[in-house]
Amino acid sequence: MSKQIVVAGALIEGASLLVAQRARPPELAGLWELPGGKVSPGESDKAALARELHEELGVDVTVGNQIGVDVKLTETTTLRAYLVTQTGGTLHPNDHRALRWVTHDELDALAWVPADKAWLGELARLLA
Repeated sequence: MSKQIVVAGALIEGASLLVAQRARPPELAGLWELPGGKVSPGESDKAALARELHEELGVDVTVGNQIGVDVKLTETTTLRAYLVTQTGGTLHPNDHRALRWVTHDELDALAWVPADKAWLGELARLLA
């Protein structure tokens, strides 16, 4: 049974974090998340995250250190978050309903996808 890694990017500029609103699947539509996607076979986490953010948001990023803990989504799927820095491109919600910049004080008020809530403490620390 192969393991699937899903990567998410925490794009922080100054004291704000970029969050993306899901358009699908129906059970997650309207909820907010750190954008990202699946790692392809033979691809590194960092290469996958840079590719996914380019596809989903139209931006080029440098992928930094992992933040928080690995989140087990299913028996075979693990979600992992990394700090990212935008190096080029222009933000556009190609794959999401909306994009929004939030501050430390807004983190707890957002309707997050359940898995991403595992990183709220770490994100709050990074934004403080």
